[in-house]
This record gives sequence, C-alpha cells and structure tokens, in this order.
Amino acid sequence: MPSPVSPDAELGLNLALAVVGSSHAPVLLLDENRAVIVASDAFCAAFDIDPKTIVGKTFADLGNGEWAIPQLQSLLKATASGLAEVKNYEFDLKRPGLGTRCLVLNAHKLSYGVGTEPRLLLAISDVTDARIAEKMNDDLVHDKSVLLQELQHRVANSLQIIASVLLQSARKVQSEEVRGHLRDAHSRVMSVAAIQRQLAVASLDKVDVGPYLHQLCESIGASMIHDHEQISIEVTSAREQVQANISVSLGLVVTELVINALKHAFPDGRHGKIAVDYMRSGADWSLSVSDDGIGITKQPGPSKAGLGTNIVQALAKQMDASVTVSDADPGTRVTLAHHLSADTPPKRAPAI
Repeated sequence: MPSPVSPDAELGLNLALAVVGSSHAPVLLLDENRAVIVASDAFCAAFDIDPKTIVGKTFADLGNGEWAIPQLQSLLKATASGLAEVKNYEFDLKRPGLGTRCLVLNAHKLSYGVGTEPRLLLAISDVTDARIAEKMNDDLVHDKSVLLQELQHRVANSLQIIASVLLQSARKVQSEEVRGHLRDAHSRVMSVAAIQRQLAVASLDKVDVGPYLHQLCESIGASMIHDHEQISIEVTSAREQVQANISVSLGLVVTELVINALKHAFPDGRHGKIAVDYMRSGADWSLSVSDDGIGITKQPGPSKAGLGTNIVQALAKQMDASVTVSDADPGTRVTLAHHLSADTPPKRAPAI
C-alpha cells in the first residue's frame, strides 16, 4: 500500500504543474512511464501538437511517432530509474513535410517526497538556426582558406615563370653588367616564389620559423650555388611560430642578405659557409646572416647603399628592428635586433 502523499509534496507537484504549463519555453513533465502529465503551450506550438490531446500520451507516441528515437527513449528510461541524467542531448527531429529540426534536450528526475511517483522534467531547445549559421561560417572560412591557398599557388607559379624569362634574357644579352642585374632579379624572384610556396602550405595565421627559413635557404642555394661542396648555407632557429606577415619580412631579409653574401663574400672560387641564425627571448628576437668570406671591403670615401641594403633597411624599419653590420672575423655579420625588454640576450638555438 503506497504511503499517503504529504501536503507539502502535493503543493510542490501542483506548483511544478503550474510552472511547466505557463512556461514560454518548450517544457514537458512526464510520469515514470514517460507519459505526459503537462506540457507548456510553447512545446505544443513549436511542434504542432494539439494541447487538448497531449496529456496522457507517452513521449514516444507524440506527433506521428517522430519522437520515438530508440537512443533517446533509453536515456529517458535510465533517467527515470535514477541511473542517468540527460544533459544537452542533441538529435534531429524529422517530420514529414516539415523538414528536420536540430534539438537539444535536457531531462531531470524530480522527487516531491515520500509517497510520490518520480517525475521527469524535459526542457527542449531548437538550435537549428544556430547550427546552420555555424556551418555557413565554417564553410565561409574553409572557402576563404582554399581560395587564399589557390591564390598563393598561382602567385608562386607566376613568379617562377617571370624568373625563367629573366634567366633566358640574361643568357641573351651581351652586356655583362645587364646580365648581372638580370641574374640578381632572377634570384630575388625565385626567393619570393619560395616564400609564397611556404605560406601556401603553412597555417594562415602562424608560420614555423625554422622549417620556413631552412626551406627558403635551400631554394636560394639551389638557384645560386653551382658547387655545394664549395659554399654551404646553415640555418639555426628557435622553435617558434610567428605571424605570417612577419615571416614574409624575415624571409625577404634573409633572401637579400644571403644573395649579397653569395655575390660578394666568396670571389675567385673561394670556399666558405653562410650561417642564418634566428633567436628569441620573450618579446625580443634577433636575426643574423653571417659568412666566413673576405669580409667588409674598406674603400676610401663614402659608400653608396645598393638596392639590397635599402630593402633590408626598409624591412627592418617595418619590424621595429635595428640593423648592425660587424666583422665576423673572418667574414661579415649582419644582424637585425628587435628589443622590447632589458632581458639577457637570447641563447643560440641548435641547428635544424
């Protein structure tokens, strides 16, 4: 014989019925057999169910049976038994002729005291529009990424075509000076093409500095070094990522300085090595390109800055970095340094 229901329990149940019935959200109160005790008007309106016929129907029999989802029914049964609690269960409600809605359901077992049967409180949210908006945003981001990478590939391919034309022109001209300028232009274009290829396969926001500079120098060496046993390029770098726009500037600086070293540091078949070194400590970083060649030529009178020097100075200014040219004993070292703190200088990173 069941225990009598206390006045407090009965009052609590009546209050729950009133709250559910007047709710502006889709809410249901079910008994232990998952039959509807009361439904909010918002639920009936949202899912086209007659409020006069809903009471007493099991949850699985609502509508035309579209709520009879096996997994959901199992979860509700377990919740009524006190073995589970449904939190943010997302499912698709498929109704013929009305389209599919994406719903999120939360179910909680209620108890009003001794002698009362367990009740299930169901709250349902329609997140269809939100999911559509999320998918559209994801699709837009993906499309933008694909288009940007395709653009970068096309730019790199175009630059390679331009470089080929420059090299062909260099072979045809008679003037040695013009031929030298065309070869310099060819090397610069090839390096920029290498930068574009790296950005095309890298993250849109961040670029790994080490692999980026390593492959860039490989590209420069492949186009300018005829004997790799005579001249080599070594890259060391801190393990870190930088913004894509910063990586472009770093790549262009390395391109100019390495090309300059290849042109001037090793005349008459001289052997040697070019070292590219990127270090970082906190917000401070430094980039140096050094060689063990003939060193800085000291000539009387003021020297005129060449195109490469002007490019490096302009790029350094963009990155708020200072440029220092020093004697590497032997050879020459050019260093770009960006300092925001008074920390100790960055430690040299291992070769990659």
